[in-house]
Amino acid sequence: MTDTKFERLALLAGEEGLEKLANTSVLVFGAGGVGSFAAEALVRSGIGKIGIIDHDTICASNINRQIEATTLTLGLPKASALRKRLLEINPDCEIKAQDELFCLESKNNFGIDNTDYVIDAIDSINHKLDLIETVCKAGKKLYSSMGMALKMDPSRIKTASVWKTDKCPLARLVRQGLRKRGFTGDFTVIYSDEMLPCTVSREKKVNGSIVTVTGSAGLLLASLVLRDIIGLQ
Repeated sequence: MTDTKFERLALLAGEEGLEKLANTSVLVFGAGGVGSFAAEALVRSGIGKIGIIDHDTICASNINRQIEATTLTLGLPKASALRKRLLEINPDCEIKAQDELFCLESKNNFGIDNTDYVIDAIDSINHKLDLIETVCKAGKKLYSSMGMALKMDPSRIKTASVWKTDKCPLARLVRQGLRKRGFTGDFTVIYSDEMLPCTVSREKKVNGSIVTVTGSAGLLLASLVLRDIIGLQ
């Protein structure tokens, strides 16, 4: 019998689709504006096992776009706070939070070899490149988010091969970095071709961002995973 939490989803995916979702494992690297929405969408869609990896803690400036960030969670680790929220949504989901930074030295700590899908929502370019290489070498399906700061229009978010994006500075840096590393593989990314003037904070190098864009990006990443599992690509 279908879990009533997912009865509306069953009308789209069917019982077989729900079973596939329940038997799938996903790792989400980065629990910020993009990754947090992706993780919640997956849990709300019956994914059976999810890992959330982020070394950062919640601050007030996160509240405008990160789903675990509220006035009650300030100062808490992002991954752990998000896990608590997600378990309230679906306590049957196996959710692991790792308040840890992904890097080459720690790459064996996250179970990449044992997962089915990886979502990359990391901001740091070097760690992003490290994750991309690690996941692709492991032969896992990867969906990666490019830059979603300095964007206002969520309708400009697109999907493409990492080698075929347009007007995305972060994607360009990723390609350059991958070429320098001799990477010749391919994977799907989401990106925006919207170009707004740069408005960097004077206090630290931070660009403006808005939840309507970052949240939409996270939902699109989750959708790519869900449709691939169910076979609706």
